[in-house]
Formats: sequence, C-alpha cells, structure tokens
Amino acid sequence: MYGNVGEWTWDIYGAYSAGEQTDPTGAASGIRRVYRGGGWNDFAKNMRSAYRAMLDQDKGSFNIGIRLVRNATTGNGSVEGAGIPDAEDRSEAAGNGKVLIAYFSWGGNTRGIAEEIQRQTEADLFEITLVHPYSDDYNTVLDEAQRDQNAQARPELASHVEHMEDYDTILLGYPNWWASIPMPIASFLEEYDFSGKTIIPFCSHGGGRFGQSLTAIEKLVPDAELGEALSVHYSGGTSLSDDIREWLDSNEIQAEGV
Repeated sequence: MYGNVGEWTWDIYGAYSAGEQTDPTGAASGIRRVYRGGGWNDFAKNMRSAYRAMLDQDKGSFNIGIRLVRNATTGNGSVEGAGIPDAEDRSEAAGNGKVLIAYFSWGGNTRGIAEEIQRQTEADLFEITLVHPYSDDYNTVLDEAQRDQNAQARPELASHVEHMEDYDTILLGYPNWWASIPMPIASFLEEYDFSGKTIIPFCSHGGGRFGQSLTAIEKLVPDAELGEALSVHYSGGTSLSDDIREWLDSNEIQAEGV
C-alpha cells in the first residue's frame, strides 16, 4: 500500500473540520484531490498514512497511480458520491500580463534552465538567494537540505522581488531536493501574495522528477493556479531548448528571444 506509487483517493483536499472525527473526508467542494501512499522516491515524512498529498484532479504525474474500487451503495441502490464535480472557474491561461522567471539553484543546473527560458521569453529573471547560503560541498548540502526538510525551515532570503504585484505569471525553478522543493522556495512563496496568479514550475532532478514538489507548492499557494510543469534531467542536454519551447507553448507563453 505504501512506497510504490501514490494513489488517487475520492477526497477533495481541504481543511478538516474542528473537533474529534472518525474517517474525515476533507472539503465538500473543490478541484484538488487527495492522493496517498507515497512513491519509491518520496521523503520519509510523506510516507505516513496521515499525510495527504494533492493535485488538481485534471492533472497527472509519473508517481501517481489509481486503485479501482466500487463505492458503497445507498438504500435506494444509487452509488454514494457518484460523479466528479465540475472544475471551479480558474484564471485565464498563462501568457496574459507580465512574466517573472524566479529560481533557486545550488549546482547551476536550474540556473542554466532559467537562463535558457529567459533567452526564449525575454521575461524578467530573478535568482532566489540566501542570507546564509548552503554549503558548497555536495555531501554536506544533502545533510543541510534534509535537516531543513525535517524542520520545515524557512531560510532567510537575501534577495527580494520588487513590485511582485506587476507579475501575472511566475515561472518557478528549483532542484528536486529529497523529493520536494528546497525550503528557500517555501520562504519565497510565503513572502508574497500569489492570489489569482499563475505559477508554472520547472524542476531539475537526477531521476526523481517532481517528487512531491507540486503538492508542496499548491499547499503553500492555494489561491494561485498551477500551470503545466517541466521536469529536466540534470541540465537538460541537447534537447533543452526544444523542450522549453514546447513547454512554453503548452502554457500559452509566447517565445520571444529565439
């Protein structure tokens, strides 16, 4: 049940009601569904039975599967809770308004991806940096990243976006650290109001793709829309330019600087 792939559940993601409950089912409406169970590459805390990952119900991921079940029937023979509710109104497609490329990079892979995106879009480029940077040593930074993940730390940022209100779309880049976002990304997302904005992630990785990073982002900015994300293996290789062009097109962002 746990540790193979995450599995979609029927529950809609949302805050549980206050007070003692048995088998709570989450929110009554919404478009973000819960998935549970964890994947082989997940961080340990996300493997707990109590942990609720979530994603928009019209999206998928390589590490989410489905288990076919039949709902219990009511007294009149109808199926309890049958039917998927329609998606709520979402903001208009990305590409309308000003675009910001914001990224955190440790080894340079994410920086290279961000710079190629900037070359193609001519959008503003912003690097997320820390007051107290992580170690330059790979083995040490693994420990530091795990420490911050365990503590759900919010490292203090040294760089800040001026006039975030001017941007409608944020292309958000980061490396996959312990199957989730690096904690500086959490600091960044909590610093600004992203209500009504579109966040489109791009993630560099060594094989784990997005891990639970998309869930982590959606939980931190529930009032933003999440666009189609891009995963890049290390620095992306010779196909990076074409992969980015396709990704931008899928999110209806016009490539300018190609």
